[in-house]
Formats: sequence, structure tokens, C-alpha cells
Amino acid sequence: MKTTRRLSAVIATLLLTACSADDTAFAPVVEQADATASLVAGGPRFVPGELLVKFKPGATATNRGRAIAAARASVGEKIVTAAMRRSGDAEGVTVLRTGMGVSEAVQAMLTSGTVEYAEPNWIYTHQATSNDPYVTNGSLWGMNGTFGSGASVAWTNNKTDCSAVVVGIIDEGYMYTHADLAANAGTNPGETAGNGRDDDGNGLVDDVYGWDFAGNNSSVFDGVGDDHGTHVAGTIGGVGGNGAGVAGVCWKVKLLNAKFLGSTGGTTANAIKAVDYFTTLKTRANNPVPVVATNNSWGGGGFSQALKDAIDRADAAGILFVAAAGNSATNNDATASYPSGYTSANIIAVASITSTGALSSFSQYGATTVDIGAPGSGIWSTVPVSSGGGKRATIGSGYASYNGTSMATPHVAGAVALYKAINPSASAVQIKAAILNSATPTPSLSGKVLTGGRLNVSGF
Repeated sequence: MKTTRRLSAVIATLLLTACSADDTAFAPVVEQADATASLVAGGPRFVPGELLVKFKPGATATNRGRAIAAARASVGEKIVTAAMRRSGDAEGVTVLRTGMGVSEAVQAMLTSGTVEYAEPNWIYTHQATSNDPYVTNGSLWGMNGTFGSGASVAWTNNKTDCSAVVVGIIDEGYMYTHADLAANAGTNPGETAGNGRDDDGNGLVDDVYGWDFAGNNSSVFDGVGDDHGTHVAGTIGGVGGNGAGVAGVCWKVKLLNAKFLGSTGGTTANAIKAVDYFTTLKTRANNPVPVVATNNSWGGGGFSQALKDAIDRADAAGILFVAAAGNSATNNDATASYPSGYTSANIIAVASITSTGALSSFSQYGATTVDIGAPGSGIWSTVPVSSGGGKRATIGSGYASYNGTSMATPHVAGAVALYKAINPSASAVQIKAAILNSATPTPSLSGKVLTGGRLNVSGF
């Protein structure tokens, strides 16, 4: 169905991340025509006074101006990424700032006949929660427990090295100087650190470790507040065999960061830029970066055609989009959850299981909309920690246990990297099929996820 006729207006609250089981459930999908009835107090959050629109090709400047005036709006930002241009989209997405209510402005734009879609600039966020002590003492059950990912079996078969593979972390920033991550911190080969120039011509200066789209700068790690992104990074690629801390699914891998979640969450506009960032890195003519997947332990808001289009561009570039199913213990088949619920072929949607093989009490599920289960309860990984106080405070390397589909997702992203490392010629389609086809049937997941099983990399 064309996007001009059917777009979701709202899904409920975010929190597809490391959250507790009592997160607010997502609201039902509705027609975009009913958006005014859906954007109500207590619903999903969006940026007040902002909306995203995509004008129809051929819409005249006069008609655009009339539509913008009808919405009492002005142009705040025009987003036309390199990935958009490469896909033949010279129009991009326009961020409008309006003086009326967002729902009324959306309706005004839709009735103008000049736009393919109009939608709120949804806010994405997460809440992390920690518990209690790693590989040798059995704490890292997600790697070597009975119901773990089977990574420890792969390790004993010398399948640890994914150093030719790059995984993008779309999240908060991550602590690339962490003692258990520094050796796996990837860098942009087209950029020279610290010279104050945009060496690779992507419009971003010194994006060596990635880019902070929330802060619009190259400082992807900003302190202890970037614990969630750091925790995700450790599960994908914590250095193994170094006698310290944890080990990721891949002991050697390259991690790059597109930070879009800040202290108040992240917007759809910045999520689009983050997804397109990795697509551009992979598809550029000079110094292309072999990004195999992005890890997306976040979600919420309503259906966004603009974000789905970005995910589809990543699909065309052969980048898998591994996404958390959500933490509201609801059925995603009945109540859609995004971004894991988009129909894009490159998405792998991940539910969470416990160390006993049970579906985690908080985990969302869906026999047709969630693909696979993976360890997500009581997961130890890397985090930044602060010591001292005031001006003498320092940031050091630490570890913590978190719960959530946020924690299950990087197990699968790491598995994608491991399979690609072992099978370098495998396409994204083949990698996804291998991940799903190797799932181990698990009673708690029967009828709950598409595969009816949990992640198992032991046979890779």
C-alpha cells in the first residue's frame, strides 16, 4: 500500500532497551488520518513543535509554501544524506517547526496534497537497570551457559577473530578507550584524527570513531552517561583471551559508533542520519568500510516512513539491522513495535531469554514479527565508571549486569559478525538465513518468535 494512503501515526512509548518489565506497552498502530486522535498526553513522546515531511516530486515552490503556511510552520532543517542521494532521492526529508499542535500540523500537511508523508519527530530513549559478579566464574552465561549463545563452543574451535568485519553501534556513545574495548575500536579510514578537516567529504569533521548526531560533533563518548552503548559494545566485541573482564561474541572485531541517543533521548531525524551514516561509509567509492550490521537496542514512537526508508537504504547496501523487540511483555503481532517491526528484509528482531531458557518476563515477542531469542537477562558487560569527585573525578573501565532486549540484541549482532568472518563471501541475505536456520528450538519461544528458538553460534 502506498505511503500516502497508509502510515502509522503512533505506537506507544519507547524503551526497547535495557529496561524493567513494567515499561509502558506500545499503543496500537492507527491510520495516519487518525493521527490527531492519537497524539495525546501520556502517549509516545515527540519533539514539540516539529514534524518530518517528504514533499512529492514535482511539488512547486508555491504549493510547498502554501502547505507550510497552512501548518503555520517554517523550515528548520533539510536532511539530504549522501545515502539518500545515492539512492536517487534528491528531495530528502524536511524538518518543519510549527506554531500549532503537531497533530494539527500533520493533518494540514497531509490535506495539502503536496507531501508523500508527514509525521511527528518521534523521540527514542531507553532506561538501563543493573543487578550483580564473568567467563571463568560462570557469570557470562550468555556466552557459555546451557541456554547461552554457544559462543564458547565457537571459541574452542578457534572462531574468535572477526577483525575484518565492522559492526555499527547506533545508540548512545560507547567508551572506545575501555580496557576491554580499546583493541576493537574501529576507525574511519577516510578520516585523519585531529586535523580539523573533513577528509572523506561526508560533511563531518574528524569522525574518526563515528559521529554524535545528538550533539553534532565527533565526540562519540561523553562520560558515564554512555553506559548503555558501552554495555552493548562489550557483548558484541569485548576483547577475549586477555585475562580480564568479559569477552564478546567476537574477540576481535571493529566497532564504529553513530550516537543519536542523548540525555533526553534521540529523535527520528537523528536516527535517520545515524542509519545513513553507516550506509554511506559502506558504499562510498574511496576507503569503503565493510559494515556488516548495525546494532539497534532502542525504539518507540510511531511508524516513521522516513526511518523505514533509511533502513531500506541500508538493506540495499547489504547491511543487516539487528533490533530489540521491546521490553513491555506484549505481543508485537498484535501491537506493532518499531523499529524491529518494520517489514524491511534486513531486520533481525530479537527477544530476550533468561539463563534457564525462559522468555524474559519483560520481553516482547511475536510469532511473525520477532525472529529469534537471545540471552538478555543478567548480562554482564563493559561500562564506564567514575571514581573520585569534582574536578578530580576520572572515568575508568568497569563492568555491570543489565537486563533487556537491548542486551539480547548485541548477542545477535556479534553472531552476524562471527558468521561473516567465517564466511567472508556471504551476503546479508545469506547471513540472516544462517542465523535464523541455526536457532535451537526452545519451548518458551515456540509460537513466540518466528524460528521458535534461540541463538546458537556453536555450529558456525
